[in-house]
Amino acid sequence: MEIWYRMTTVRPERDGDVEAIHYINRLAFDTAAEARLVDLLRERGKLLLSLVAEHHGQAVGHIVFTRVIAESRPELRGVGLGPMAVVPSLQRRGIGSLLVQAGLAECLAIASDFAVVLGHPHYYPRFGFAPASRFGLRCSWQVPDDVFMALEFRPGTLAGAAGLVQYQPEFNE
Repeated sequence: MEIWYRMTTVRPERDGDVEAIHYINRLAFDTAAEARLVDLLRERGKLLLSLVAEHHGQAVGHIVFTRVIAESRPELRGVGLGPMAVVPSLQRRGIGSLLVQAGLAECLAIASDFAVVLGHPHYYPRFGFAPASRFGLRCSWQVPDDVFMALEFRPGTLAGAAGLVQYQPEFNE
């Protein structure tokens, strides 16, 4: 796996990446919903951060961060991680981890206060995510408690932030 880390780079999305990003998201998920969501978020200017993983000059992974709002503390700068996708034949080689780490580092650099993710409960805790219910946060959708997770970029940031977290409206379309 170490060789993949040295040969894979993560960079911001560029204009010429749109088709490759759509393809990666379409391959990585059971339906085209995530690929369409990313396209819609891009069209409406809602992508706060969009990163591409490249291996030997070819796009092989993608991650998106968008703004989210904790209703009880709207002054906090929250981000939602996802969708995150890696070409299926290249999964489990550290590419997703590179994308998550680079994305979280960039979110911290732009002064985000917290991040949330709706994802696999055994994958995201390695990056510091914990069930959002520990902070009193609830997801907009009916999901199991362990799949909606939150991460404070600074300890104590989410104190008093109990309540609903709202994603961009495009996530409901």
